[in-house]
Amino acid sequence: MKIKQQAKWYEKLWIASTIYLVLSPFNILFAWLGLLCFFIPLLISMFKGSKVYCNRYCGRGQLLTLLGVRLKLSRNKATPKWIRSNYFRYGFLIFFLTMFLNMLMNTYFVLSGAKSLKQVITILWTFKLPWNFAEYSYASSWLVQFGFGFYSIMLTSTILGLVTMLLYKPRSWCVYCPMGTMTQGICKLKYKVQKESE
Repeated sequence: MKIKQQAKWYEKLWIASTIYLVLSPFNILFAWLGLLCFFIPLLISMFKGSKVYCNRYCGRGQLLTLLGVRLKLSRNKATPKWIRSNYFRYGFLIFFLTMFLNMLMNTYFVLSGAKSLKQVITILWTFKLPWNFAEYSYASSWLVQFGFGFYSIMLTSTILGLVTMLLYKPRSWCVYCPMGTMTQGICKLKYKVQKESE
């Protein structure tokens, strides 16, 4: 008789990712919580020299596994070599960081009064969805602008993850995820520095 192991708390982080995606459009300040998905993996890789966040704590990765493996929505085909190539991975990272910088600039322009608040969610950096349900009347315009911009990035990356999950292996997104690329680079650099100091 097999004894069923008790699930670890971090195995349910896909629920947090789902709640984030659903609630943020209705209270856009909730989108700020997505910054945890940026800073935590970077800090872990810098101080621990490990990609444990990607392998264990990433709610999006868990969600893709749930949909692709348990619900069998993935074709489970090998991720193409061009997606796994350094050219694509680092090229996508540069593009992603450029879009992130553009979002920060828009936030600054709203803060400085040079631009007015744009209550728009953008998908794939191209398709703009005017959204009139987000609550933000109690917050400064620049906080709201950042929320819309950051949620657009999080939603876009989730859509890309879902598309590659459907077409290839469930966690194909993890191959070219900008955070994964950055943390991998940090881990390699940390390992190299430690070796040279020995």
